[in-house]
Parts: sequence; C-alpha cells; structure tokens
Amino acid sequence: MQNQHIGEWLVGTLLDFKLSHSEVLELRELLPQLKNDEIAYVRNQAFLLARDQVVLGGDSAVATLIWLEKIVKNIDSHRVAGTASLNSAHFSPGDDCRRKLLDLCVSARSSLDISVFTISDNRLSDAIMAAHRRGVSVRIITDDEKIHDAGSDVEALIAAGLNVRTDSSSAHMHHKFALVDRHTLVNGSFNWTRSASDYNQENILVTNEPLLVAAYLEEFDGLWLEFESD
Repeated sequence: MQNQHIGEWLVGTLLDFKLSHSEVLELRELLPQLKNDEIAYVRNQAFLLARDQVVLGGDSAVATLIWLEKIVKNIDSHRVAGTASLNSAHFSPGDDCRRKLLDLCVSARSSLDISVFTISDNRLSDAIMAAHRRGVSVRIITDDEKIHDAGSDVEALIAAGLNVRTDSSSAHMHHKFALVDRHTLVNGSFNWTRSASDYNQENILVTNEPLLVAAYLEEFDGLWLEFESD
C-alpha cells in the first residue's frame, strides 16, 4: 500500500478522535500486508498526527493519546505475533481467547475452516466476514438448531454469501475448532459467543503440529461432505 493511502487512512480514523472496533479490525488486516518500512511509517505518522492534536490542547488531546496508544499496541502485537510460536494456550473469562481468534482470522490468507456449535459474537463474525471479503475461502460448519437462536450471526453470514453447512439432525454438531490456511489448528471448549469471553471458564489451544492439523482437517473435510445439501 502506498504511504499516501496509509496516511489518509490514519487521518480518517482520527477525525472523531477514537479508533473504533471496525477501524481496529481494518488495521489488523492491513498490517500483515505491509513491509517493515511501511509499518514504521504507520507508527511515525501516527505520532506526528497525535503531536499536532496534543499541541492544540483542549478536550481532544486526551482522546488523541488514547487513539495513539491503540495504534501502537496493535502494531506491537502484530510484530510479536510474527515471531512467536504458533503453539499457545488461551483462557477466558477475559479477552484472551477472542483476541487470539480475531488475530488468526485476520492472518488467514487462503482458507478459514470453522466448525463450531454457534457464532454470536459480532466481533468474531465481523472478522470472518472481513476474511471472506478479501478473498479467503471460508467454510463454516455449525449446529442446525443454533442458527435460529436470538443473537446468532450465522444467518447474516449466510446472507453475505459465506459457505455454511449444518448437521441437520436431532444430535448436536458440538465441535469447537477452526483451521487457518490448513496449517494452524484452534481447538478447545470456547464457543464463539460473547458469554464465552465475558463469563465462562473456557479455553483454546493453538498449534501447527502437523499430525494434529491433519487429523482435524480430515474431520472437517469429512463433515463438509456429510452435510452437503441434496
């Protein structure tokens, strides 16, 4: 991306003196596409924009510093994610599991295969939708009964053109795993819901161990064929 476009994006996010959730997702999608010098430009330009607003003072000064803090934290998180091991454990309540899932959705480049009981956290749904919009092949397997629950985002994902299949049986499709680019596995008790992050004792394990990834790929592909509509 041209530095001019990056600068214009930063200016646009600062117009209301806050970095919204959707803008955070945009930044997380943008960073993996940038070279090191472009990431450095984002950081430097953010500091320059913030300095100009802080010098002016007034009510916007504090809001601008919070905006800058969010920009820098996301850049630092991206750099750490690029060097850290893919084998990690995450727990809730709290934002640990959801944050990792968001980062993995943003990192997807070719495919995102999700097999979960239900999806009702809008932040995760937004990340899935964003992956679909940038050309990632997204496949979702979920429980047929949970689609119609209040707050479920699955029907909206279907309406947006994502590939979704269900078990269509009296039993539950109770899996909670995902595969990113067919080489990273996420598995655990964590449902993709707000309550799983905010209240429940949940966990996810992230690994790129080949034997485990292969086993879950076989399970997903088998279910995808099994639940194909007639």
